[in-house]
Amino acid sequence: MKFVSFSTAALPRPHLGLVKDDEILDIDLAAHALTIIGPDQMQDLIAKYETWKILLQSIMDKVAGRRFSEVKTFASIGAVHILNDVELAAPIPRPHKNIMCLGLNYAEHAKESAEAHGRTANLPEHPVIFTKAPTTVNGPHGDIVIDATVSEQVDWEAELAVVIGKMGKNIREENALDYVFGYTVLNDVTARDLQNQHRQYFKGKSIDGYCPMGPWIVTADEVADPQQLPIRLRVNGVIKQESNTSMMIFNIRQIIAILSRGMTLEAGDIIATGTPSGVGFARNPPEFLKAGDVVETEIEGIGMMRNKVVRH
Repeated sequence: MKFVSFSTAALPRPHLGLVKDDEILDIDLAAHALTIIGPDQMQDLIAKYETWKILLQSIMDKVAGRRFSEVKTFASIGAVHILNDVELAAPIPRPHKNIMCLGLNYAEHAKESAEAHGRTANLPEHPVIFTKAPTTVNGPHGDIVIDATVSEQVDWEAELAVVIGKMGKNIREENALDYVFGYTVLNDVTARDLQNQHRQYFKGKSIDGYCPMGPWIVTADEVADPQQLPIRLRVNGVIKQESNTSMMIFNIRQIIAILSRGMTLEAGDIIATGTPSGVGFARNPPEFLKAGDVVETEIEGIGMMRNKVVRH
């Protein structure tokens, strides 16, 4: 299934929806139509997914393979929307915790980063881990704002994000994917000058709105192999990054196992799994985002985001 957080003129607060083709079904309203109480927010759905599966199955039984708009029970109460007519928020509009991220998790990116800094390229023996503040979260079509008083070296990083579905600690690698609720697309937008000034990742990674995410969460059962997903990023239609999640140094199973050692992972936690080569600062000459640019971040089988760059 594909789950979104969306809003409309009549429903300004992000609401939980189920995507099928070019339509969205408001899950809360659909549940009421079936005289069932349902979740209206993504975090609630994830935290109690095993409970809500019964409701979701009832909804799909009612749909019976039809378009949502063909089901009078749902269409008559305004529970069905055309995808292009709504505004999509990030699937989890405001995470409860920082987003956990991996740096240098693709060999070619580790190499380009080292060369750009005049260092010898050595692959990390252990994952390089940092976090982004929850206030960085932006929608899949939200503007990326450049403020010259903050940074003028704003860079792109296409990433596959993992959404944890249940609490776990000291998770074994062989069981790690059992803890995944689903996957989404993420752009780890980075202020490189701040990253260099402060000699660590957090500040340069945590500018407001510098984490576009979406357009939806695809549940884990619909992704046959998360380590075989083509990933690419375009700026103004020009491909800047193109790789495959098979090229990760530390795979998703390893990432979850390592992060959970002595540290509890919780439902709704978000893990950004690293970016491939092709980032702006490592190009010759370096390239950074500027007002008017359009960034498209895409992972086949998951979805695509389209974010415009604007100046503050």
